[in-house]
Amino acid sequence: MTLSFASVETKPISRLRVPNVPRLAKRYPLVFAGAGILALLIILTLSAPFYAGDPLSMDPLKRLQPPSAEMWFGSDNLGRDVFARTVFGARISLVVGLMSAVSAALGGVLIGVIAGYVRWLDNVVMRVMDSLMSIPTILLAIALIFLMGPGIGILVIAITIREIPSVTRLVRSVVLSVRERPYVEAALCGGARLPKVLWRHILPSTIPALMIQSANVCASAILIEAGLSFLGFGVPPEIPSWGNMISTSRLYLAIAPLTVFAPGTCLAVTVLAVNLLGDGLRDLFDIRSRRRR
Repeated sequence: MTLSFASVETKPISRLRVPNVPRLAKRYPLVFAGAGILALLIILTLSAPFYAGDPLSMDPLKRLQPPSAEMWFGSDNLGRDVFARTVFGARISLVVGLMSAVSAALGGVLIGVIAGYVRWLDNVVMRVMDSLMSIPTILLAIALIFLMGPGIGILVIAITIREIPSVTRLVRSVVLSVRERPYVEAALCGGARLPKVLWRHILPSTIPALMIQSANVCASAILIEAGLSFLGFGVPPEIPSWGNMISTSRLYLAIAPLTVFAPGTCLAVTVLAVNLLGDGLRDLFDIRSRRRR
């Protein structure tokens, strides 16, 4: 048996559809605004060692200095560079937010698909999820920190445990509406196995709602991490984090306001960017909204 490349149908390059980026940006400005701010923040954070100073070095002789060419945002009460600590502090927020969103999405999808499709497990699983939703995230994180010690991993675990129920409920609702559709029943009648039906027909239907909910989880995780660090239950004080920067500098607000305003503004802008991205994804996947456009 021989193969002939002439029998292979190829598509001319001129016919390939190239996305019209300006048009997409005009139709979905929230997606591009949120993604653009987050991309810029990630680039600045990853390249911080090349332009920002040392966030850990202390010089008591330069404590609470105003902004200068050497320290763009001035110095804190220990003589540390506020600009360097603000830039490096973004790493903690982004890591906690992204890891929490991914972990909650994976756990919520697994539990939600099973609960939505296996009828006899639905009631049991949802009562467990309701119980988890009744636990405050901050109290759960504080309890885990006391038991296992502070660290980024403990924060991610605490936030994930609290956010999995919301993702599970959302995925379950999508599965309940999809499993009765004709193409799913046709696949089962055609002899397709349940894992294949879940993978090819059920799971893809949950992706749009899952992406939107993941953005909400990411924004919530960033705020929770900042709140716990502000209370002293987050990362260790020597590690730059927006929460502990605000906590240690709040007493010097009148003398050096940038020590509080710089991390606070970055925190607000980051959460705003994630929320804009989530709202934009909702508009992108909303069929009725797309028809109106």
